[in-house]
Amino acid sequence: MTTNPPAAHPLPYSMLLIDTERFSDRDDVQQSYLRRMLYGVVDRTLLAAGIDQTLRLREDRGDAIMELIDPSVPVTTLLRTLLTEVRAELRAVNRLAADSAQIRLRAVLATGFVTIDEYKGWVGDDLNQACRLLDGDPLRDALRKATDDFALCVSESVHSGIVRHNHLGIRADEFTSVTMPSKNGPLTAWLHGPVPAPTMPSAPAAPPVPTASPAPVTPSPTRPGLDFRGTNHGVVANSVEGGITFGDTGGRR
Repeated sequence: MTTNPPAAHPLPYSMLLIDTERFSDRDDVQQSYLRRMLYGVVDRTLLAAGIDQTLRLREDRGDAIMELIDPSVPVTTLLRTLLTEVRAELRAVNRLAADSAQIRLRAVLATGFVTIDEYKGWVGDDLNQACRLLDGDPLRDALRKATDDFALCVSESVHSGIVRHNHLGIRADEFTSVTMPSKNGPLTAWLHGPVPAPTMPSAPAAPPVPTASPAPVTPSPTRPGLDFRGTNHGVVANSVEGGITFGDTGGRR
């Protein structure tokens, strides 16, 4: 007789999701190198925040890492560390790497409830939304246009609970609201740094406006008959009726 495993319950976590840009564009050797660099950057960053292996759970996604962090870890501490340490780690790694081995990361920090089921799988709508933020075009575009190698956004829950209160080392005015499209509707998130302006295609040059050519002046045909200059008091069918005044003489002829 088999018994069902005990029901799993959703528990509160901080969720950190970090993804590698252009991972699939590299060959196998380069991908292996990038994975080692990704693990090293994340591990050293979390240790700098005081988060050791006993306070986190990790899921490997190949080109990405998802971390569930114990709620006893202050979100303020984690966010402050992300804002400083990740960029410093990336500078240290990339300055010694060839162009083909440069690593650039985008990250999402969110909070919410996650259930870890009997198969060690992670289940939760809050986690699903964090994944959609990570894959959203605004965050991808922010990393493509960033002057450094890191782009970070936080969920609405992290912004409302932490960022907007201007805790030490966390400036609310450095975060900008963005909307992430998703198959379940738009999601609000907060991007660290300004939102890059969209690249607008240049407008085609307007075609020149054609100018109308003046109509040719057709000279009046020369008609036989009387040629005079003055006041005509009646010319009908090549005959003159009435008097004709020539020039300014005022004479009548």
